[in-house]
Amino acid sequence: MKPEHKHRVTPSYVTHLNDNEIFVFGSNIQGHHGGGAALDALKNFGAIMGQGVGLQGQSYGIPTMQGGVKDIKPYVDEFIAFAKAHPELKFLVTRIGCGIAGFKDKEIAPLFAEAAKMENVYLPAGFWEVLDGE
Repeated sequence: MKPEHKHRVTPSYVTHLNDNEIFVFGSNIQGHHGGGAALDALKNFGAIMGQGVGLQGQSYGIPTMQGGVKDIKPYVDEFIAFAKAHPELKFLVTRIGCGIAGFKDKEIAPLFAEAAKMENVYLPAGFWEVLDGE
């Protein structure tokens, strides 16, 4: 990981958020937040059962369970546009798609290449390693 990215790494496990922080998690399109980071978002950060996409309390859902990487990309692009429109917020992106959905960091991280340039978006260490070519 490049030194300039070390200050923008999402912790492996997020237990608490400051008022301006948003927990970004992988969801399913139906918004059934039954496991992994989605369940954490539901229990701790305001995710709404039945809402699979977008801002929900202090969380933001990106659907990852509805197909391949090409099916996830439009939702990541939507998230990036949202994050650009809200520079006052700090987005802590989890390893979306790399748990229950079964993708690898090297498959999902490239979707966040544009977000990596944004100071208000924090990414998992594994995503940074892929994006930095390590």
